Amino acid sequence: MKNYQKYTRNYFMPPESCIDWTRRDYVEKAPVWCSVDLRDGNQSLIVPMSLEEKLDFFNLLVKIGFKEIEIGFPAASETEYEFCRALIEQDLIPDDVTIQVLTQSRPHIIEKTFAALDGAKNAIVHLYNSTSVAQREQVFQKSKEEIIEIAVSGAKLLQEYSERVGDPYRFEYSPESFTGTEMEFALEICNAVLDVWRPAPDKKVIINLPVTVSLSMPHVYASQIEYMHKHLKYRDAVVLSQHPHNDRGCAIADTEMGMLAGAQRVEGTLFGNGERTGNVDIITLALNLYSQGVDPELNFENIPAITELYERVTRMPVYDRQPYSGALVFAAFSGSHQDAIAKGMKWREGHDCPHWTVPYLPIDPKDIGREYEGDVIRINSQSGKGGIGYLLEQRYGYRLPAKMREDFGYTVKSISDHQHKELTPSEVHHIFKDYYVNFFQPLDVTEVHFIQKNGIFVMVTAKIGDEVYEFTGTGNGRLDAVANALKNSLKLDFSLLTYEEHALERGTNSRAVAYVSISCGRDNKICWGSGVHDDIMAASVNALVSAINRAGLIQQRNA
Repeated sequence: MKNYQKYTRNYFMPPESCIDWTRRDYVEKAPVWCSVDLRDGNQSLIVPMSLEEKLDFFNLLVKIGFKEIEIGFPAASETEYEFCRALIEQDLIPDDVTIQVLTQSRPHIIEKTFAALDGAKNAIVHLYNSTSVAQREQVFQKSKEEIIEIAVSGAKLLQEYSERVGDPYRFEYSPESFTGTEMEFALEICNAVLDVWRPAPDKKVIINLPVTVSLSMPHVYASQIEYMHKHLKYRDAVVLSQHPHNDRGCAIADTEMGMLAGAQRVEGTLFGNGERTGNVDIITLALNLYSQGVDPELNFENIPAITELYERVTRMPVYDRQPYSGALVFAAFSGSHQDAIAKGMKWREGHDCPHWTVPYLPIDPKDIGREYEGDVIRINSQSGKGGIGYLLEQRYGYRLPAKMREDFGYTVKSISDHQHKELTPSEVHHIFKDYYVNFFQPLDVTEVHFIQKNGIFVMVTAKIGDEVYEFTGTGNGRLDAVANALKNSLKLDFSLLTYEEHALERGTNSRAVAYVSISCGRDNKICWGSGVHDDIMAASVNALVSAINRAGLIQQRNA
């Protein structure tokens, strides 16, 4: 693109090397989570949530397990103010949950913010002002000293108002546009605020370092976090927090590297909702921890229900490829992927394996309310025999022989290809029943009677169209005797190759299913059939008849 030279790297590295975080390869424990869905997320919606919708969302966040929830900017609008008052006056905030409100460093806004919090048991008052070079020069046209004075005066007002009401609240400060601020100045202004509040280990404050606009690769942000982590005053009394946005698509990486660098707290949203490209997605962060054996301390065991409420109240769709949450993130259409997943699941059944290692599935979909059938194994023209067979077994109980899975797989793929669509598990089941099971046209065997006499002797009653026939035959076993009776009496050219059977359901009254393959004619074409019946012998005969009919042997005889 020809205009690339108008852009430059407008971020600032720390004045010293800060790469200790590179020696850590994973996050050992969950951070303190703060949801900003009801403030940052809500203000980015085309249609902001109503009071009732915000209450529904708040209750969802509590149910998930958030202990800190930013509920809004009370001085920004009456709706924000009334929501804060509703939560407090209706006693809707659990005792172990802290609400958070945002305020600019302006006296009348701070005054209204404290009025909105009247009666709150646990609250964080979040103060911010912009500190970046661009904001100082272009928006405020103020010096560094003047920007520090804005922050310090606001910090003093928070302290004064809090003391008036018995000092019940915690404080948070954000140097907004931190990522575009010189690191020495970001440190100076944060320490100036800390000198006002003078936190102690038993009364901690929060210093939040937002990626207001993402300007760099994630390792730069991690080094910035580490610099602040090492040089902030009162460090043992400060909770170091992050609030990453996703302009460069790096919010997850920014946050995870920031935690390696010393951050203890994360502000974000469900599904990454927020201004521009959004905030960091707390669901992804939490489940990334979960996938590595770390308790995320949030409950995402029913992602479909969380998605449903989120889409309803925000009117924002969750993208099909959204990590962990999207409709297709576990889906395998490729035959080789399906086969690997099916084999991996089978392997787990025969091994005492304490850890999850199934190919192509970073976590067990069932842990977050998803199903293998429908969510994982998805059927279209790219699908393979392993996945299709696995779906039939898991959802409907059919354990097809390996070669039959291959035969059925080609049938399903052909139908999907010609219809140009994905097939649902129900449609796959119907294809199997329609094409393979109890296929009684044109030949139908209506009765069989066996006599044990120098092997097995059988009498077979059969129909072809409107004609009824009586056949007899012998064999080494019952199904062999029926096959011989049909083959010899009707002059059919086939050999019985494969026979397998099992109970289709559990219990004494379960139906039986049988699978039969025959080899037909001079070219030894293989044809499969299946039979289902309460009686295993009847199911076996039905499977044989289905294979004969599918092979077209009666039509060839009549021709």
